[in-house]
Amino acid sequence: MSTEYTTDLTDEVVDSFRRTADPRLRELLTALTRHLHAFVRETEPTMQEWERAIGFLTATGQMCTDTRQEFILLSDVLGVSMLVETINGHRDPGATESTVLGPFHMTQSPVRELGANIDLVGSGQPSVVSGRVLSADGTPLPGAVLDVWQADPEGFYDVQRPDIQPPGNGRGLFTADVEGRFWFRTCVPSPYPIPRDGSVGELLKATDRHPYRPAHIHFIASAAGHAPVTTHMFVAGSAYLDSDAVFAVKESLIQDFAETDDPSLARKFGVPNPFRYAHFDLVLEAA
Repeated sequence: MSTEYTTDLTDEVVDSFRRTADPRLRELLTALTRHLHAFVRETEPTMQEWERAIGFLTATGQMCTDTRQEFILLSDVLGVSMLVETINGHRDPGATESTVLGPFHMTQSPVRELGANIDLVGSGQPSVVSGRVLSADGTPLPGAVLDVWQADPEGFYDVQRPDIQPPGNGRGLFTADVEGRFWFRTCVPSPYPIPRDGSVGELLKATDRHPYRPAHIHFIASAAGHAPVTTHMFVAGSAYLDSDAVFAVKESLIQDFAETDDPSLARKFGVPNPFRYAHFDLVLEAA
């Protein structure tokens, strides 16, 4: 097939979008078509490979449910999620860095009081997480909202094992106090594999990649007049910090979960002594 024909075909498809009313949609479809056609011309896939690609995308869609998003997982393992996050990241160098949303923010976190325990099963190592929500100039943000979610010590989210974990386990929606402070009880998270029972798992196996993520807790912090941030707090010393399956680790987000032997502090937080303690401030950029 001549190069001239394939180029003409690309131009013809691009021209078909010329009446698109939304200029941004027209821009996106034009760029997608040109890059996608260039990929096909470069790699020259066989019909069998094309059919396999269609089957892979079909299987990815069939794995999606109300509580699982396989396409987000695919975007994660291809580094697309982190690329989009980085491009859209905050411009203020003092703001907390963003990371991927992940595939399990698919259910609403229950509203909880400050200091509540999100580890409803009680099977992990007790810990306390505290911090402040601040503006980039250091001003506390009273009433800031924090959406928090994490896996259990075995590496599963509540929606993955509803027969074992009660709904809302590992999740909480907190409101910072008048000084922008927040704190909650939980268990120390552990590394875990991303789901491997779908098309993304097949991709990882075919490319000899491990599926593991380092230990972390997810956060979405928001406050009036500020841009929200979606981020993680990673556990210092965790395995896979240097090879996260979804490329989401940033040095500034790694925090110590220090073992704390302080009976009075344990009583204050309502946890057994000793316990693990982590502090994590979230800094938001003004909108």
